[in-house]
Amino acid sequence: MKYGRYCWRAVFLFPQFCKILFTFSIDMECSVDVFVGNTTVIDPEIYQLWVDGNSAHEAADVLQKRGILQQWGANMDLLMSDVLDHYRTFHMLEKTLHTPLKLTATGEWTFQIDGDTQQLLIEKYYELDDVVVREVLGKKLSSRHRKDLDEVSEKTAISLRSCRRQFDNVKRIHKLVEELPGHIVNNIQHNFLLSTELSRKYAAVVFIAVNRFETTKRKLQYLNFSDFYHCAHQMIEHWSSTSCHATSMRNQSETETEIETDLDVDRGFLHDLREVRILLDKEKELKHLVCSQLKGRLTDKIYSDMESSFKTHSRSLVLLAGNLNRSRELRSLFVDLVERCVEPLRQARWTSRDLRLFLDYYTPAGVQLFKSDSATALVWERYMKVISSCLVKIYHN
Repeated sequence: MKYGRYCWRAVFLFPQFCKILFTFSIDMECSVDVFVGNTTVIDPEIYQLWVDGNSAHEAADVLQKRGILQQWGANMDLLMSDVLDHYRTFHMLEKTLHTPLKLTATGEWTFQIDGDTQQLLIEKYYELDDVVVREVLGKKLSSRHRKDLDEVSEKTAISLRSCRRQFDNVKRIHKLVEELPGHIVNNIQHNFLLSTELSRKYAAVVFIAVNRFETTKRKLQYLNFSDFYHCAHQMIEHWSSTSCHATSMRNQSETETEIETDLDVDRGFLHDLREVRILLDKEKELKHLVCSQLKGRLTDKIYSDMESSFKTHSRSLVLLAGNLNRSRELRSLFVDLVERCVEPLRQARWTSRDLRLFLDYYTPAGVQLFKSDSATALVWERYMKVISSCLVKIYHN
């Protein structure tokens, strides 16, 4: 029986290097056939526990509670040996995971891993917890903030190891893609081989970091990562230098020498936004157009508030547009939306539906007043498309 026990231990300790077949004779002696190979075997369950930041002992305890010992007829020592062996493999793999293209390179002989498993390793290693990302969003990706991750771990109930992994991954991707031309999601997918959805998450984080949007103010604490994700991609799609709406005040020589990326907000568009201030002089016409469309669509109470407070609501949106060409105003976009728009409407007890209806008629009313200036009409439409979508998204408790 002694020999059988050692054979089982060999199977647990070296699953990625050898396949061991054995049979017992009547006198309990053991004959062993050994096949040696270099295929790296990955247990997805143990890998997930490692990615989540569990120590080897913690991972073994979790597996024991899940009933794996009863399932395989093993004991705790064998399970611990198996987990430790996998953890050694994961630690060796980790440096390669920092540059996923190396893991999938044709000439990669260190780890023989099939394509599906490679994708699992990369995707799981770079996965993000929204609550962790929200805590680091808008902060400098410096060593000082990395030291504060124990507070993030305590607040989010995510292990410190996992918080550090996510912080380092965000920093690594930010450093590589911030200077690359073209579309950020495509750049992330190409260089890190991530899924579209995960690439879009990283793209939102990098976009907010590059443009230094304020996200940490007390007034913004109710917003979650989903809110910022939505708004970031609205700006990438409609306000960036590479968006289909892109306009520019730069001359041709500047365009030829400057690399365009959708991490940059179109400065020409922000400059053109100053022209929409003309709506301040057409407030009566704008109010008439909007109120005539909303009468009967809003409750009497909300309609009365909208009518009496129209000047305040309209001026907030127009003045915000006219000032976005200043870097400081652009960085404080989320703060201004909450202070100037969300909070007053909350106090007036507007619902999300009320806000959506107002914006649906407010935007085309502005376009109509710019009918003699089609260029400014397009700029107004481009501005309100993003602002409307963001306001509706962040209008919650």
